Amino acid sequence: MKVLLNKVRALYIIIVGGFLTIAVHSCSDDIYNDSEFVAGETFTDSNIRLILIDTLTVNTSTMKFDSLVTSESTRILTGKYIDEVFGTVTASSYMQFLPETYTIDSEAVFDSLVMVLGYDNYYYNDTLQKNTLHIKKITENLNPESNDYFYNASSISYDEADLGFYEYTPRPLAGDSITIKLVDDFGTDVFSQLQEKNIVNSDEYRDYFKGIGIIPDETDNGSIIGFSKSSENTYLRLYYSTDTEYESEQDYLDVQINAATTPIPFFNRITVEDPITPLQTLTDSKINLASSDSDNKSYIQSGVGIAMRVQFPSILSLYDIPGSGTILDGTLKIKPVAQSYNDNLKLRDTLAVYVVDQNNELTETLSSTSYAILNRDNQEFNDIYYEISLSYYLEELQLRDRDLDDALILLPVDYNSSVDRFIMSGNGNGENETILELTYGIYDED
Repeated sequence: MKVLLNKVRALYIIIVGGFLTIAVHSCSDDIYNDSEFVAGETFTDSNIRLILIDTLTVNTSTMKFDSLVTSESTRILTGKYIDEVFGTVTASSYMQFLPETYTIDSEAVFDSLVMVLGYDNYYYNDTLQKNTLHIKKITENLNPESNDYFYNASSISYDEADLGFYEYTPRPLAGDSITIKLVDDFGTDVFSQLQEKNIVNSDEYRDYFKGIGIIPDETDNGSIIGFSKSSENTYLRLYYSTDTEYESEQDYLDVQINAATTPIPFFNRITVEDPITPLQTLTDSKINLASSDSDNKSYIQSGVGIAMRVQFPSILSLYDIPGSGTILDGTLKIKPVAQSYNDNLKLRDTLAVYVVDQNNELTETLSSTSYAILNRDNQEFNDIYYEISLSYYLEELQLRDRDLDDALILLPVDYNSSVDRFIMSGNGNGENETILELTYGIYDED
């Protein structure tokens, strides 16, 4: 069957230009010669029909993972904004720091302690609004409770008093970094502990200073900004000066995010409050919110694990078509709901496609090359959609090489390092509904 399928695809490529203009096209072996097409005797002795099918049932729904691992996030996320559909989205970040050295000259004098946060070019929502950062001192060890991971819903205690406070208008693409001055009492204490050799190694430093939390203000309604985790871009910098014979020389000591410990003591906390009523029903990962119960829409939100779910319950009905047949091509087309996106709430060019089982347990990536690709060819007519090539996956379903209870889910590629959200048209949404377009080849028809 696999060899025959490859041969049929070769024929499909040759005649596709004429086929796309009609629903059914019949052909026989006298339309090609041996140099163009080689097939088995059974195939070449048959009349062949190619059928374009776009009426197979596609079940669309929304599911939500219980939690996402965010201790492996590629960036620091912090900020807050209010979404009329998804609710109040808040991101805060927690991390541990270690000095690059534990030695400071005994004659040095403390100047200041600052935190430098380097932009990593990621942002979401309105960067024209001001954001506020509160720098907090963590009061418990940054160790995960289980499984060596922190999750988006993990929490950790910290002092209410600010180590630093910063109000700013984000410039994630035009700016390089922001610098936040920390309170002198804390800076002086860090300086003294190192200078007086009360702290001489990483264990002692972690016991003394467990880490920092970066938290948005409760009144913020602007954007969520990504900052780099790299020690070259994000760090604490302890400035001090030493008098020489002729002048005072300034020097500094960098205190960097601890990347030496496994697991890395870092995570982003990402929460959502008061989304629309249908999304509030997603209290367990096994729950599937049918599009028919949510205004014929499906939802995606990275960071908190809301995913669009797609299933193909009628794929076996292809066997009802007389004759032997095979799936030559299959493309799923999913339209974002009009006016659900804009310059602040952007659509991404690609979404990752994963396979889940009937309990919504993630089992695999669809393939290393299969993504939902945004087609913008007719964007001027507001006709844009994500398309996914699914011929191999659908063939496995049809041949029962794959469990029919399996489903596909869509999430951003960096779903644990972003807060992107999408509203998709589900089944039953009229002209904008999610559709599956199949090209089905029939041979040996009685």
